[in-house]
Amino acid sequence: MTSASDDRGFETRAIHAGQDPDPFTGAVVPPISISTTFAQQGVGRHHGWEYSRSANPTRAALEMCLASLEGARHGFAFASGLAAEDAVLRQLPAGAGIVLGGDAYGGTFRLIDKVYGASGHPWTAVDLTDAAALDARWPEGTRVVWAETPTNPAMAVVDIAAVAEVAHDHGAWLVVDNTFASPFLQQPLALGADVVVHSATKYLGGHSDVVGGFVAVDDDDVAVRLGFTQNAVGSVPSPIDCYLVQRGLKTLGLRMERHCDNARAVVDLLADHPAVARVLWPGLPDHPGHDIAKRQMRDFGGMVSFVARGGEEAAVAICERTELFTLAESLGAVESLIEHPARMTHASAAGSALAVEPGLVRLSVGIESAADLVADLRQALDAVS
Repeated sequence: MTSASDDRGFETRAIHAGQDPDPFTGAVVPPISISTTFAQQGVGRHHGWEYSRSANPTRAALEMCLASLEGARHGFAFASGLAAEDAVLRQLPAGAGIVLGGDAYGGTFRLIDKVYGASGHPWTAVDLTDAAALDARWPEGTRVVWAETPTNPAMAVVDIAAVAEVAHDHGAWLVVDNTFASPFLQQPLALGADVVVHSATKYLGGHSDVVGGFVAVDDDDVAVRLGFTQNAVGSVPSPIDCYLVQRGLKTLGLRMERHCDNARAVVDLLADHPAVARVLWPGLPDHPGHDIAKRQMRDFGGMVSFVARGGEEAAVAICERTELFTLAESLGAVESLIEHPARMTHASAAGSALAVEPGLVRLSVGIESAADLVADLRQALDAVS
C-alpha cells in the first residue's frame, strides 16, 4: 500500500493516517472489513477491492498508517514478523549471499540458516558494529545485509548510515529490523536503509494480543515485487489482527516514552546491584554504541539486558523469582517480561556464531509503576546475591 505524504507530527499520524471516518456512517473508528470478497459493478470493474488476500480495507488502513510512521512511500502487512522477513528474502536472486549481524533474533537466524541457507543462499555472521571491517572483509556474492539495532538480545548498536554506505558500495541492500526501537524512536529509511521490517507483535501492537509483521520501503520497483509476493504467497494478517495493531499504534508514542523512562529506573538498579556483572542498554554513557544511538534514536528504548554475576544458574533463578516481570517470550507490550534467551527465544542459535551468553537475562520493561518494577527486580536479585 502506498502512503500519502504527511508532515504532521508522529502522534497525530499514529491516530489519523489511514483512519478517516467512515464516509457512509461517520464512524470515527473505521469498520473492520471481514468480507473475503467484494461485489463488482461489472467484469473487472470494482472499487479497488476484489478478494481479501489481495487487498482488504482494514489492512490498507494499517499499511498506510505504518508506512507514514516509518516515513516510507510503501508498506506491507504480514501475518507475522517472520512472514515479513521471508517476503523480503524471497526477493533475492538464486544463490545470493546474506550477511547477518553477529547478534540477532533466534527466529531470524533459523529462517536464514535453516531455510535460506539450506536452499542455496550462503550466509555469514558479521559484527555490524564495525562498518570498516565489514567493508574490508566483504563476503563475495552478498546481496543483502540484515541488521538489528539495537540487537536482540545483546543490545549492540549498528550505525545505520555507515553500514548502508558499505552495503550500497558493494551493490547490496541494507535491511534493518526496527522492532526493538519502533518507528517512534528510529527511522532507518531516513538513515539510508533500503528495507525496514517489524514484528508488529511487539511494540506496534503493544498489548500481547496479536501476531503480525510489517515491511516498509521507498523504492517503487521493490514495492511492486513485495506486493506481488504478499498476494502470491498469501501470508497476510486477518482484518481483526490489522485492527488490533492499528489500535496499538494510536498510543505508541505515549507508550514508548513510558517504556524508556521505566527502563532508566531499572538500569539504575541493575548498575549498582552486586548480583549483576554487566548491564547492556544503549542509554548508558559507557555503552560502546551510546553515541551512535544518541545520534540516530530519539531515546534508548525499553529493552534492557544484563549478565548475572553467578552465570547461567543465577540468571535462570532470577527469571523464575520475579513476580511483576512475567517469565515469557516476546517483548514490547504494556506488561513487563523477563526471559533467559539462551534457553528460550534464542535456543535455535545454540552452538552457532550467534549463540547467546548463558548468563544473560533479557527484560522487556513495561509501563507499570517504575517503583514496583524496581522492587520486584530487587527482591529477585537479592535472592541470588
